[in-house]
Amino acid sequence: MRNVVIGFLGSQLDAGKKRRWKPTRSLLEQDGFAVDRLELLYDTKFSRLAHGTAQELRALSPDTEVLLHQFDLDNPWDFQEVYGKLFDFARDYGFDEDRERYHVHLTTGTHVAQICWFLLTESRHVPAHLIQTGPPRGEAAIGTMDVIDLDLSRYNALQQRFDELSREYSDQLKGGIATKNPVYNALIDRIELVASQSDAPILLLGETGTGKTELADRIHNLKLDRRRVKGRLVHVNCATLNGPDAMATLFGQRRSHTGLPGTERSGLLREADGGTLFLDEIDALGADAQSVLLHAIETGRFYPIGSDHEVSSRFNVIAGAGRDLRRLAADGTFRPDLLARLSMWRFVLPPLRERPEDIEANLAFELARAERSLGMQTGFNTDARDRYLRFARDPATRWPGNFRDFGASVRRLCTLAPRGRITRSMVDTEIETLQVDWSSAEANTDARLVAEALGPDAPPLDPFDRVQLAEVIRICRTAASLSDAGRRLFAVSRAQRASRNDADRLRKYLAKYGLEWGTF
Repeated sequence: MRNVVIGFLGSQLDAGKKRRWKPTRSLLEQDGFAVDRLELLYDTKFSRLAHGTAQELRALSPDTEVLLHQFDLDNPWDFQEVYGKLFDFARDYGFDEDRERYHVHLTTGTHVAQICWFLLTESRHVPAHLIQTGPPRGEAAIGTMDVIDLDLSRYNALQQRFDELSREYSDQLKGGIATKNPVYNALIDRIELVASQSDAPILLLGETGTGKTELADRIHNLKLDRRRVKGRLVHVNCATLNGPDAMATLFGQRRSHTGLPGTERSGLLREADGGTLFLDEIDALGADAQSVLLHAIETGRFYPIGSDHEVSSRFNVIAGAGRDLRRLAADGTFRPDLLARLSMWRFVLPPLRERPEDIEANLAFELARAERSLGMQTGFNTDARDRYLRFARDPATRWPGNFRDFGASVRRLCTLAPRGRITRSMVDTEIETLQVDWSSAEANTDARLVAEALGPDAPPLDPFDRVQLAEVIRICRTAASLSDAGRRLFAVSRAQRASRNDADRLRKYLAKYGLEWGTF
């Protein structure tokens, strides 16, 4: 690989014809360290020195490509200015780590510049090693070159830039939507830290339509920005991996396995090499595939179907599931060891009904998306907007499909809006359509949930009791414990009771139907 060194021109140390030791020149005099390209940042007022130094270096090492970059600073001791301009330089550079090995020369430039260089290399915005040169020691003929470290803990001004950048990444994960829900915002902040600093698998849990797929895509883009990955995102819908082709789709297949033309496949895991593998609906993955997948995640190696030789593929993993994987593991339908491997970073996305304060921001987002898609600007009349927001935020509005239902609703309103205006009557019609659809779907779902829990000989229930029991079953299936389920079910009435033993209250309710926690 080619060695590339980037650093500031030494406006004092690199100057003077009689000076014995010059730091930039000493880079090219090191034994065993060939510099293929040297890039010097210089201020306009030192232009003559920069071009003279470049000419001297080319004469000293004809095989070294010397490039000059004009880099003017109003105040080289201003942290904000130096860091900001170096940050922009790094973002526009175009690093190629497959072909080049990068180094930052810290000897020249102010102490502020040195600290900023370290900050950028530590955060991988500059994927480089830090080197420092020094004058010859003792009888040595050439100067020294060492890898160094810096203590940045006392520079609080730089921490502010860290915080600003962290907020930018959090906004990126939220898709630019100004969310206000404290639970969701705390979740995103934590994901930002994990995605930026760890290559361990990330598990995204939540009801259908809570945004797991969109969030996985944004996590991958964040990892690209932070240089944690350099490949693409490969999206695998595990629910579609059925039948004899499932294993071949994931892990690849040798043509010799079938003897038929056109049957060789690279496999989705190999396509994800260097990037991110998103295993959507991993709770639907078959047992055989789970076993091979676990080995591939842990070792980066696996056997394609019909092959006697392992292949390698290194990738980051994001998994998504709508069901409680711990319950599936307890039932024997999901491998506990795979769950343990995926659960180091586990995040549960809250449903839309638990984020009423984010409805308005998401409405603006959906309107903008519809405008780009339909090619026309659409807006609500004032009374129509108020009516729709009241309905969307109402605790009785369940949004069973979450953002999928919400986005489809806004898209229908925008598509049918005459002259780009959504009226009150249109909103009333849309609300009636949603309520009818949800009632029909929930009735069927409620009956199925109750039948599964009570068995085929279950006694007939009044519609009121069936709806109530079905909701309890839903909560219990997604809750981490009996106490957690009780807190969620009795959150409102708890404040009005002297005794707040939610777990005992729920246990007694289940016993009325012959049920126990963990039996459904």
